[in-house]
Amino acid sequence: MSKKVALLLEDLYNEQEFWYPYYRMIEAGYEVTVIGTGRKSSYEGKSGLSAKEDVAAKDVDPKDFDAVIVPGGFAPDYMRRDNDMVNLVKVISDQGGVVAAICHALWVLASADILKGKKATAAASIKVDVINAGGTFLDEVVVVDGNLVTSRKPDDLPAFCKEIIGKLEE
Repeated sequence: MSKKVALLLEDLYNEQEFWYPYYRMIEAGYEVTVIGTGRKSSYEGKSGLSAKEDVAAKDVDPKDFDAVIVPGGFAPDYMRRDNDMVNLVKVISDQGGVVAAICHALWVLASADILKGKKATAAASIKVDVINAGGTFLDEVVVVDGNLVTSRKPDDLPAFCKEIIGKLEE
C-alpha cells in the first residue's frame, strides 16, 4: 500500500523546496496531496511560479497521512496563522508520522508546539525561533530526531529527501 504524504502550500513558497520533494516523493512511489490554507486554489512562489492545492487543510483528516512536508520561503509565515494547517502538522506528529520541514518551515513546527526537546536545523535566521520553541538548534545539512526531519536550505534537498524516504520506509 502506498504511503500518503501531505505537502503544504501557501503564497511565497520556495519553489525548489516545494517541487523537489513533490517529484521525489512521487518518484519513490508515494501518493502526494498538496494541501493549502484554502484561501485560494493557486498560490504563487517567491519567483512567481504558481502551484495548485488539491485540498484545503480544513477538509482533510490528518490520520490519512503518513508524513507531512513543509517547504520554506515566506509561506510558513502564512501557514502558521492557519489553525487547520497547524493542527494538521501537530496531529501527524502526535500520531508518529514523519514531519519534515526545511528553511523557514520550522515556524509552522514551532506553532504546532512540536519542537520541545527535539534537535533540529533551519535557516540560520530563525535559529532563535527554534530555540525559543524548546528545540536544540544544530547547523547541519539534515537533522533527524525521532519522526522529525529538518534541513536548512535548497542545497540540502538531496539529503533532506533521502532522510524523509528513509523514515517512510522504516
